[in-house]
Amino acid sequence: MAAPALETRDLTVRFGGHVAVDGVSCAFEAGTLTAIVGPNGAGKTTWFNLISGQLPATSGRVLLGGRDISGLPASSRTRLGLGRAFQLTNLFPGLSVRENVRLAVQARAGAGADLLRRWTHRRDLIDEAEDILEQVRLSGRAGTLAAELPDGDQRKLEVALLIALRPRVFMFDEPTAGMSVDEVPTVLSLIQDLRRQGDRAILLVEHKMDVVRSLADRVVVLHNGALVADGPPAEVMESAVVREAYLGLEAALDE
Repeated sequence: MAAPALETRDLTVRFGGHVAVDGVSCAFEAGTLTAIVGPNGAGKTTWFNLISGQLPATSGRVLLGGRDISGLPASSRTRLGLGRAFQLTNLFPGLSVRENVRLAVQARAGAGADLLRRWTHRRDLIDEAEDILEQVRLSGRAGTLAAELPDGDQRKLEVALLIALRPRVFMFDEPTAGMSVDEVPTVLSLIQDLRRQGDRAILLVEHKMDVVRSLADRVVVLHNGALVADGPPAEVMESAVVREAYLGLEAALDE
């Protein structure tokens, strides 16, 4: 039987006497989209930081495709196939949209050295970057500086950079945060496209319950750093433990 695409085993982090993530064990399979929900301060982003290597764990393990990556830095986890998008976009603001994507394609292909000369001799990488821009609906803004993009297009560009890295696991931390109502559907459509490909695990931290209902195959609920519920969206959202733990959820469900 194949190993899960991603797994955490008893993953824990303490800050002094405070346990921010408390022995969380959870596995994620390729071809699924899991929403991670919970009240503010529940430990969702901290758990993401432990998985992606931005924060060292106090104890527990992280496995990627069955391989223990617990002791590896964030950069090594990225090279092995763990793709992470943040609440705030992580772009090269002084470079164009096209240059951002080309650099990500080059980095994955190991063609980062001798940037200008080698790039011009790799038509395959140029074509791949252009294909990704088309996939995320940014071909028309290819020459625009990343810093000049509206928030929605910056989110699309961040998705493009993740696609360029070809990760086994996509991790999105509140991808619609700070976006206008008009911009949200485009970014959600991109995530839905990734889900339909069926060969990657997708993890999504999200507060908007309508987004969770529309995208997720599964919902994981954290409260006070612990996993308190895990299952199909309708079942989990209706459970008493979730309604008690996740303040405001009942009102959101009744909208």
